[in-house]
Amino acid sequence: MKLSIHRRHLLAIAALAPLAGVPSVQAQQGAKVAMLLPGSINDQSWNASGFAAITKLKGMGVDTAYSENVPAADHIETMKDYARRGFSPVIGHSGRFLSAAQRVGPEFEKTIFIVGAGSSGMGKNVTSINYDDTQVGFLMGVLAGRMSKTGKIGSVNGLEGLLNIVNQVGAFRQGVKSVRPNAEVRVIYIKDMEDAAMAKEAALTLIGGGTDFVFGKLNAGQSGIIQAAREKNVFATGRSFGHVQAAPQNVLSAIVENWDAMYLTAAAEARAGTLSPSLIAYGYEAKGGPGADLMYSKDAGFAPSVPKEVVAEIESLKKKFASGQLKLTVSKEDARGGV
Repeated sequence: MKLSIHRRHLLAIAALAPLAGVPSVQAQQGAKVAMLLPGSINDQSWNASGFAAITKLKGMGVDTAYSENVPAADHIETMKDYARRGFSPVIGHSGRFLSAAQRVGPEFEKTIFIVGAGSSGMGKNVTSINYDDTQVGFLMGVLAGRMSKTGKIGSVNGLEGLLNIVNQVGAFRQGVKSVRPNAEVRVIYIKDMEDAAMAKEAALTLIGGGTDFVFGKLNAGQSGIIQAAREKNVFATGRSFGHVQAAPQNVLSAIVENWDAMYLTAAAEARAGTLSPSLIAYGYEAKGGPGADLMYSKDAGFAPSVPKEVVAEIESLKKKFASGQLKLTVSKEDARGGV
């Protein structure tokens, strides 16, 4: 099967530093990097990961600025403000910023705009970067299929139809079915990625119907899934170590995203004038490792309750992704709401 994401040459990524052979951001005189975030930097999820990246750049001596909780109505003007003030790249930490970057890009041709989890590039100065959602989604699906006792598995997500959501949610369903064809995978989409109460209500609805494993791709709303799983003592997945710590008996693993390395790499290439205006995906086949991985702690990928043979199976699948032996095609139908 062929992965349905445009790829160019995949950049190698390192855990806490720019890639070998890529100019260090620290070495770039006068580097100024700004970031727009859709939610709170304290969400222990998506926005926190973006803030960690901009904080790391600041620690390297880069002049940085950021705006959190940026509403859709302010995307364009906030980007323009940073561009006028000489920031480049200007990073929108969500695919939701892509249309604004595409609108603003032609007006500020000397500014590089980078969209985290975007779906495409544009012109000469708009680039999207992301980890490979399909790979980690599929692996989480395999984990769910192996660990569920009821054969009823749920997923709570936002932003239905967005490319990275389609890829991860659809691949999750594929992963479950690959090891448990008769499993019931029920997907619920909620209106707000940041609404923990709404996410919890959706998760409780799934659990009430027999679901004993709840997956999800939300921002601050992810904590609602964790709360429901802890209260009802079912399995769940997280998006940070904070989610694991909140319910260590329930969260079996978390998709920990390495935005530090991805943005460091992209920012360095932008300063060097070598960043491609396209979608760049970082999967297990990247020389330095993936842009995201399944982790329970800094020393373990999975909770102690996950059997060794399941861990071995998932590690084997990672190697198949890395070698190119396993590739995925994900459609909107795979990510459909409902069963």
